[in-house]
Parts: sequence; C-alpha cells; structure tokens
Amino acid sequence: MEFGSPEAAGMQAYADELRALFLRMQDEALDLHERARAVQVTETSADGLVSATVGPRGDLVRLDIDPRVYRRPDSRHLADTITETVGRAAARARERVVEIFEPLVPAEQMAAHLDGDVETAMRQLAERMTGER
Repeated sequence: MEFGSPEAAGMQAYADELRALFLRMQDEALDLHERARAVQVTETSADGLVSATVGPRGDLVRLDIDPRVYRRPDSRHLADTITETVGRAAARARERVVEIFEPLVPAEQMAAHLDGDVETAMRQLAERMTGER
C-alpha cells in the first residue's frame, strides 16, 4: 500500500474515525454502560399467569407465578410458559442494550458482540477498515 493511494486514504480515514469514536467513547461510555447495566425487562405470558423480569444479560431477576396456576396443574405447560416468557424478556433486554450503545457502536456490531459471534464482528471490522460498508 503506497502513501497517497486510495487504500492508504481509506485506512487514514478509518483511523481518524476510530480516534473520534474513541474520544466520544471516553465521554459517553461510562454513562451508556451504567444505563445498560440498569436494564430490566418484564414480560408476561399470554395467559397472564407468569411474569418474568430479566437483567441486561437475560439473567432472571424475578419470577412471579399467579396462584391461579394451581387450578390447572400441568407442570409441563407451566415450565414451557416460564421458558418462553423468560426468552422473550431476554430478547427484549438484548435489544434494549443494543439500542443504548447504538450512538457509539453500530447495532449489527453490538449484536454480534453480545452473541459472541467473533466471525461476524471481525468481518464487520474488516469492512469498516477497507471502506466496504
């Protein structure tokens, strides 16, 4: 790559973008991190008998089961309802965390990071570095 070539100019532009992003992150990241850590999402099952609250990582914080559930003792149905309700809450919490960080990190990149999808995250980084967005 030669100095002054389009590739070098693209790399310089990306380096400038990273520097500006880093400076913004210094200013905004702690606040965004605190906001993300405070995320709690509650979902209620379709029958209204189960409510699940999860934190930002989808971890179960609270589970409420209406006593009316004992009128229809079906443990498999209850287990499935709990699992589905917690899953929906976790998905919404993940979406909320992605939204919080969107001013600094593109949504797709944050989602890949949260999913542990290293291949996608690295591909997106390479695309940004080469200007192939």
